[in-house]
Amino acid sequence: MTPSRRLTRLLSGGGSIAVAMAVMNVATYGFTMIAARLLGPQAYGAFASLMATLLVITVLQLGIQATAARRIAAEPEHIAQIEKTILGVTYRAAAALGVLLLVLSPLLNVVLRLDSLLTAALVSVISVPFTIMGGQAGILQGERRWQALSVLYVLSGVPRLVIGTLLIAWHPTEAAALVGTGLGACAPVVAGWWFLRRARDEGVQSEDHGFRRVIRESFHNSQVLLAFFALSNTDIVIARNVLTEHDAGLYAGGLILTKAVLFLPQFVVVVAFPSMSTVGERRRALTASLGLVAVLGAVATAGAALLPRLALVFVGGQQFEEIADHLWIFAILGTVLSMLQLLVYSVLARQGQRSAYLVWSAFVVVVVLGLTTSSLRGLLAVVITVDSVLLAVLLAVSAYVLRPSVGRVVPAPAEAD
Repeated sequence: MTPSRRLTRLLSGGGSIAVAMAVMNVATYGFTMIAARLLGPQAYGAFASLMATLLVITVLQLGIQATAARRIAAEPEHIAQIEKTILGVTYRAAAALGVLLLVLSPLLNVVLRLDSLLTAALVSVISVPFTIMGGQAGILQGERRWQALSVLYVLSGVPRLVIGTLLIAWHPTEAAALVGTGLGACAPVVAGWWFLRRARDEGVQSEDHGFRRVIRESFHNSQVLLAFFALSNTDIVIARNVLTEHDAGLYAGGLILTKAVLFLPQFVVVVAFPSMSTVGERRRALTASLGLVAVLGAVATAGAALLPRLALVFVGGQQFEEIADHLWIFAILGTVLSMLQLLVYSVLARQGQRSAYLVWSAFVVVVVLGLTTSSLRGLLAVVITVDSVLLAVLLAVSAYVLRPSVGRVVPAPAEAD
């Protein structure tokens, strides 16, 4: 099968996901850009650190989503039991996470230097709808119900853009921007409830999809994703502690482009994940997906290098003029992170255990070396170097684990990597 045919097969039926996620990312990116312009470097730096923190703690949402999608794709005959168990786990996890974050609000206030306990506490409230959507989206993803899942993704971005923009235009603070994010997060939860409202005949039960086993896998997936999101978001927290407020704000502005490049090919991960969860398709799915992600990243990087002034418009305007010539480097970082994200999901799809340790190790190295830097360029160099080394190692591990044998793909046991 030619690479083009593999790619066509991989994305077959997922065109709506690509469009929906493009709308979601454009809306999210638009809100970020508007926030950067209206808040300015200092306030936006605080908001960016809050969003980075929120992105890290929503790994529970993504862990549950991955668990649901993998189990349904691998064993569709148990879909009713899996759905019921997943929703039960989701609601309990959302409540527990909200309470935990509320207790930790004073610590978050100090670490991010917010000087507002109420703003820190808002993170705990927002985490609840984020987590619930994860379980709903995972069920739809595993069933390959792309139309319904597309609606959830659109509603994850557009309401945030509309509500958030109105709030920060009225009251330009990081707290107002955070409230807009939380209100927007409720829309996809309502849609998810509507799509999954019908009752199912549970049919044959399996102990493999019991409450405890689903919880165990969800926490495993969450800790792997936590490692990735900690790695991909810790630099903004480091920046606020080793750089001046002005330079930290500039770094946060550059990361707008990094996140745009990271999330641009996210639809590939969503559509490919069910295929990567089945033994016969996982190697082809990973190969085709990595190729597409690399091409998209290369195009974005070339655009930032050739048209830095145009790229600056999408970062936040003339307030961030000082980093215009560095934007292509931020685009490279986004490309590396997007390929890393795909490899991490490949690990989840085959239930790999040991590869997560590599991601945690890279996170520790970034923190240790990042805290020794004192300039924007120095911190950026550390992050790109460590992430690139990790990417090379994970590529090698995946190539070994998913190697063909006697004309077929060898099933990769959970403990193999």
